[in-house]
Amino acid sequence: MAANLPSSSRHGRRRAPMAEINVTPLVDVMLVLLIIFMVTAPLLVAGVPIDLPESRAGALDQQAEPVQVAIDRDGTITIDDAPVAEAALPGKLAEIAAQPQPEEGRRIYLRADRTLDYGRVMRVMGELNRAGLNRVALVSVGPEDQ
Repeated sequence: MAANLPSSSRHGRRRAPMAEINVTPLVDVMLVLLIIFMVTAPLLVAGVPIDLPESRAGALDQQAEPVQVAIDRDGTITIDDAPVAEAALPGKLAEIAAQPQPEEGRRIYLRADRTLDYGRVMRVMGELNRAGLNRVALVSVGPEDQ
């Protein structure tokens, strides 16, 4: 009782081309990539941990990516998540000011921990002003963000 299959080579016929695509490996790869992106996405937004003060002000609308200057609880200054020594701060800010500006102007976001003394924040703002970076926005969190 032999079955008469189209792929049998008893009659000298060639095997017919298969018109089906097996999508199971594609789905497996896509699920693995989805899991990888779900795990790594929260790690990409991690920055310098700062306890920001509250404010009822709204968010700013802008096109260009601003420069992020942060001062953490220990007084460590970071520019775009790269630590900068306080002595090297004027030089680094001068480099930023020398870069070509976007048409709406260079925007600086200053994030400072709420436990810092006022003088420490004002020294950094003074260095920003001396470098010619006058469009400084102080970042805070709203009551619903905490």
